[in-house]
Amino acid sequence: MTLNLSLDAVETAALECLTACGASSLQAAAVARSIRDAEAEGTRGIGLGYLPWYCGHLKVGKIAGAAQPVVRQPAPGVVQVDAADGFSHPAYQAGEEALIAAARAHGIAMMTITNAYACGVLGYFTGRLARRGLVALMFANASSTMAPWGGKRAFFGTNPWSMAAPRKGAPLVLDSSSSATAYVNLAGAAARGEPIPPHWALDADGQPTTNAQAALAGTIAPAGGHKGSALALMVEVLAAGLTGANWSHKASSLGDDLGGPPRLGQTIIAIHPEDMGLANRIEGLLADMTDEPCVRIPGDRRHANRQRIEAEGVVVDMALVDQLCHLGAVL
Repeated sequence: MTLNLSLDAVETAALECLTACGASSLQAAAVARSIRDAEAEGTRGIGLGYLPWYCGHLKVGKIAGAAQPVVRQPAPGVVQVDAADGFSHPAYQAGEEALIAAARAHGIAMMTITNAYACGVLGYFTGRLARRGLVALMFANASSTMAPWGGKRAFFGTNPWSMAAPRKGAPLVLDSSSSATAYVNLAGAAARGEPIPPHWALDADGQPTTNAQAALAGTIAPAGGHKGSALALMVEVLAAGLTGANWSHKASSLGDDLGGPPRLGQTIIAIHPEDMGLANRIEGLLADMTDEPCVRIPGDRRHANRQRIEAEGVVVDMALVDQLCHLGAVL
């Protein structure tokens, strides 16, 4: 059996769960909006599906539910936000307007977030900036689940990155990770007893595996071999090195209840294009790119999902509904 929920109901349920599990209204509201956005784009794994992880980590103190982000602007083009061991979403929102103003004033600006929990879908943040007419780049590190190329010990996180740029309609959003897959995909396959593609992960001996349980005992593989490993290193320097956050291998795990706050970092770069016709130029580029049959523009499937789901709502299975009700949602 399933239950159909509107996006308003999704956001309300997320807010109720987070508040019941110890998040302040400031912390809960920002995260609930991001969960709504993830569900609108059809990414359940970081939407309602990830809400129980958020709630569990609130309860054990990996996330400070009452955190108050602190914003500083040490230079005209630099905004620094200390998340104070809270979620990254309210920390981002605390500095967003200062970042936009600095980018418009100087052509380019950077915001760093430190002492934060994992931020979920990076395209959520870069897409917000692209809708304001900016080109945005974002880098985030995560607790270690991926071995560097040639290794078998977890050292890097999945270390995602995103780029977004304005278009005539919905923005162009690229959202990817340095790893071959996300941890939630391995955990989901293991829970269902399903095999995984051989390029997704390595077992404890550093060998490719199709066994999800063996993958959880080993590491996620870097995307594209040595190239993904190099990309993870780049993200690590930009996300943790620039922000003063924990390196991935020093952060507490996002996959258990131990070790306290992970204190991760995110860096966002916003560029104000001098050529205000950039959106039209991008449309021309994408039209040329998709002139060949079967070529797809990254992010277009999520935009299509948004149009459909805003009208039809989201379908949630009763097992997840029961879980959300147990956490505090009134459905």
